[in-house]
Amino acid sequence: MKKYNKLYTLLLTLLLLISITFSACTPANQNNSGNELNSGSETESEEIVEIPTEDPYEGMSKEEFYANYKPANCLEDALYRSEHGFLSGTLDVPGQYAQDATNRPMEGGKYIRNTSNYYEDDGNTYVVVDANGKKVMKIYKGGGYITLEEVAAYMYAFGGSKDNIPANYTSKKSTKVGSSIWGEYLRVNHSYFKGDTSKYPYEPKLPNISGCGGSLQYWELDIGTTGTETPGYRGSIYNDGAKITRGAARIVYARQDLNGNGIYEQDEVYVFYTHNHYNDFREYLNYYGGWGEMFGNVTGGGVFDSKTQCNPTPYVETAYKDFIKK
Repeated sequence: MKKYNKLYTLLLTLLLLISITFSACTPANQNNSGNELNSGSETESEEIVEIPTEDPYEGMSKEEFYANYKPANCLEDALYRSEHGFLSGTLDVPGQYAQDATNRPMEGGKYIRNTSNYYEDDGNTYVVVDANGKKVMKIYKGGGYITLEEVAAYMYAFGGSKDNIPANYTSKKSTKVGSSIWGEYLRVNHSYFKGDTSKYPYEPKLPNISGCGGSLQYWELDIGTTGTETPGYRGSIYNDGAKITRGAARIVYARQDLNGNGIYEQDEVYVFYTHNHYNDFREYLNYYGGWGEMFGNVTGGGVFDSKTQCNPTPYVETAYKDFIKK
């Protein structure tokens, strides 16, 4: 009888080991509206990704594609999507204000900017972490993105390189929705931002910006939001599928030096978000939900867009720290 009991116990142990192994190899579920690799768990789940070797979206309608949407899970998938005007990132159109992470670490009274730059796929995939250094999402160069978090991370990762904007963006400011394969996910405007505070005294001076005698050339691009509370701007959704109402939200980033060379040094990489058309800014701190302290005209008590009643507070410096422990 003892012999059978031992055999039974051994069989149960083997079945348990098989179950654990199978669970570890099962792909992690993804949120249909998000691009998160984990959802705050203590350990990061490893995802088994099947890399497509041919176009899986050939002949697929827009309705079919978005009916059961999941974000892209590899670089190849993102590039195939872009050929058809399909997004790679989160579908949710963001609101006017940046959403802060619960944990935004500080050091010496300054918010910390993450100095870890985690690339894969020969520099074409950027891994975004949270404040604890855990992987949260991946951004694919050549993919289409619309959320503030994803576009900010995209510009931080690829802003200093060629072809450096998401695939659903165009440099033109007047592209019609109907002429683009991206439809309601089309985003316009990628242009030079001089930052001349003598001409626009309500704008705060961005770090080392060329318009104020510095050596960094900044560029801007639109962030489409669900509306705006900014005076003088209509509270319409950015792109309703028929027309674009540009609103007041922009990302402004350091793109190159005065010789046209890309920005790669850590102390030259800057990405900012302005929700109210250059009156106030917050710095992207290179982690999910990582936004610095607001600075600028309205923050300082000035009147919106006023060249006489303005009081732009200065750029708020950040501390630097590597969030990914080696």
